[in-house]
Amino acid sequence: MPFPMTSRRWLWLFLLVLGGAFAWQLGSWGPLDSSEARYAEIGREMLVGGDWLHPRLLGIQHFHKPPLTYWLTAAGLGLFGVNTVGVRLLPVLAVLLQVGLVYALGLLLFGNDRARALSAAVIYGTLPVVLISALNVTTDVYLATLELAAAYGILRYYHGGGARWLYLFWLGLGLAFLTKGPVGFVLPLMAVAGAYFRVPAAERGGRARRPFTVHHVLGLGLFLVVGLSWYGYLVAENPAFVRYFLYEHTVERFANAATFDRSKPWWFYVLLAPAISLPWAVALVVRAARTPWATVPRLWRNVLIFWVLVPLLFFSLSSSKLLLYVLPIFPGVALLTTYYLGRCTEAMLHRWYVGILAFFGLLLGALCVLPIFAAVFDLGLELRPLTSLWPAIGVVVLVLTLSMWDQVRIAPRLLVGTVIFTVFLLISAKPIMQQNELAFNGSRPLAEFITQQGLQTRPILVYDQLLPSLAFELGTLPVFLNDGNHNLNRETQFEPGTSWHRYLLYLNQPEADAQLRWLLASQPVLLVKGELKPERQWLLQSFTHHEKLGKWVVYW
Repeated sequence: MPFPMTSRRWLWLFLLVLGGAFAWQLGSWGPLDSSEARYAEIGREMLVGGDWLHPRLLGIQHFHKPPLTYWLTAAGLGLFGVNTVGVRLLPVLAVLLQVGLVYALGLLLFGNDRARALSAAVIYGTLPVVLISALNVTTDVYLATLELAAAYGILRYYHGGGARWLYLFWLGLGLAFLTKGPVGFVLPLMAVAGAYFRVPAAERGGRARRPFTVHHVLGLGLFLVVGLSWYGYLVAENPAFVRYFLYEHTVERFANAATFDRSKPWWFYVLLAPAISLPWAVALVVRAARTPWATVPRLWRNVLIFWVLVPLLFFSLSSSKLLLYVLPIFPGVALLTTYYLGRCTEAMLHRWYVGILAFFGLLLGALCVLPIFAAVFDLGLELRPLTSLWPAIGVVVLVLTLSMWDQVRIAPRLLVGTVIFTVFLLISAKPIMQQNELAFNGSRPLAEFITQQGLQTRPILVYDQLLPSLAFELGTLPVFLNDGNHNLNRETQFEPGTSWHRYLLYLNQPEADAQLRWLLASQPVLLVKGELKPERQWLLQSFTHHEKLGKWVVYW
């Protein structure tokens, strides 16, 4: 190796390589509905309209989440252009910051062992769930970053003092609260519990508990100002926001899945969390099961309990579940995997090395033959033959590097193999996304078709579907025709007037009929996913042309 694993150069090299793999063709496919396109369009409307306190989605105020993600999305669009790169670049940078924070946490928990801290950072940065979060704009990627920053701040304060780290903790909590509300407390508070719950002084490095000082009071004040100021402004503007935030978007979101249509069984995360952290989840579960509990230091027992199991239980009890909600548990997964594999002998580690690299090779091999399977079987994907090129190159690079590299120790070979696989996985996935945007709920092909036909200046009508991705791609607001789709029901109670009817018509309401007929007389473009309801077939009498694109039909 050109320099030892204890050198920080490896961390910077890993961040550079991972960042380059993320940035490669980052804008080659458009924002995908619903979450990513929703944040992209809210950010665009915020940037265009200049109202940074009242987020709007498709012309109607939208307060489902606090505004920090919207602010960052709008900032990305302002800095890098109103395009997909502007939407995705800041989340990628947020994930790279997460990797750096996991490394810093590893230094604290592993007693300044840089090799193990690097291992934890590489494992975390290559987890499938982390890769998905970097390329799918949601609140969760920013929330995980801020929670990690807060956790690092308080643990660094416990280890070495320094008021600036305490302020980092409170600032991280405040920004996390401004990102997703009370759920932002989960990881930082679990880190606090794990740091001191029955941990002997010897495992704490002999450090005593930090006394209460004026900096705690000032830090709490910083949290209140940063975390609650936006909420306070809206409540002062309209007291109805008290119930809206405290009940509908806290209690109801947790207890009633029907509120936001995100119902999943209680065991959803029990199965999903290992699946989205393969192959490392297998190594962690197997090694933890085979390691006598009494031989595990209390510090690492607490990491398992408070960083992984308790948050997993908390999110499992919630009735509302989505894949990225559990992202905060995976720093603990990466640190624990490093700890348990670090207890292995070289012979045992070699067996894991063979198994994990074989898994990586099989996945890249599957991507090589995917275009063949897509052509033979109805997978719902359209893949060009050259899509196999990048995974095939990945297999060759992986085999050549590990067979020709004169490195005796297993750990460096395993980490390098993991990075190579991740880079080629990211590069290979992007052409698949680009070639199947409509299948993955993107609207760029629809927008391109409308533009090519010279129809972009006409009114755009979307039948019974919420399509913020189309608004983002066209840079204009369509009119949405709600014909019973509950996803199109909007919270208009905070609108000051009735101007929102310009963007949303409820077809089952009599007052929509006159405006609809006026729109049909204006030579609009109508987009229909599937077919119109029989009682709405008369709408097609206003159109002379149509084109089918995937599941969509464009009428004009």
